[in-house]
Amino acid sequence: MDARQLGYFLAVVDHGGFGKAAEQIHLSQPSLSQAVATLERELGVPLFHRVGRGVVLSEAGRELVEPARQVLRDLETARSVAQSVKDLRRGRLDLVSMPSPGIEPLTTIMCRFAEEHPGVMLNVDGAFTAEEVVSTVRTGVAEIRLLGAAGDLHTAELKVMPIGDQPLVLISPPDCDLPEGTVGQGDMRGLRMIASQRGSLMRRFVDDLLEQGAGVQLAAEIAHRTSILPLVLSGFGHAVMPSAWTPLAERAGASVRRIEPAWRLRMSLVSRPQGLTPAARTFLRIASEWTAE
Repeated sequence: MDARQLGYFLAVVDHGGFGKAAEQIHLSQPSLSQAVATLERELGVPLFHRVGRGVVLSEAGRELVEPARQVLRDLETARSVAQSVKDLRRGRLDLVSMPSPGIEPLTTIMCRFAEEHPGVMLNVDGAFTAEEVVSTVRTGVAEIRLLGAAGDLHTAELKVMPIGDQPLVLISPPDCDLPEGTVGQGDMRGLRMIASQRGSLMRRFVDDLLEQGAGVQLAAEIAHRTSILPLVLSGFGHAVMPSAWTPLAERAGASVRRIEPAWRLRMSLVSRPQGLTPAARTFLRIASEWTAE
């Protein structure tokens, strides 16, 4: 077994089959299939069940995913340490972020990181709930995860760095007939609400309004939050979002109001307690300095 074989195995897992995996890693499908078959023979167990033209992970395959990612991550750590322990002239840092903290504070922290280490490429994947973000720790998809949750995150096997709160705000179409500055739940009666899917604090706020009989209507449920602001601007409805969206919404022409009593989204950076690459450790240091300001 070698790192190349493990990389091929994970490519099939991540891309859902041999065909797409071969295309992504620029290898012929027969060569990829042969490499994985060799790995299976060396391990003495099938890693995939071949079902028609597709594949499904076997029990052994499922158990191998996390150790395989850890091996490749450790090799990358060794290479990174050997090549650039201090100066970080090159390399890559994998992050996962939920949408709202992905606007801020991720933008500011990334910019500060790039000022110090412009040669390091930052790869940011997305997740929509805190549970999704935390699950990436266990599968090793990324080194650092940025999430927003209703309260403090407690998990014994992870390092959690709180980095601030964001109050929820109401984002409305231009020139809507609502009190200026601040609104309460009673002011939202009759509003058409655009909400994200279940699992977020913003959706929980809207569901709370519906359960209380506050007279709002759930007009749309949107998986991709980048679609919410265009819908608001078009007059389709109103949306409850974290305050990180305020500058973008106001520049686009929407009106933004504080909500009282306040609901707050708590921001945290999540990582493994040990074994991080130099780039990841530097990113966490910059985030900690920003939080302390």
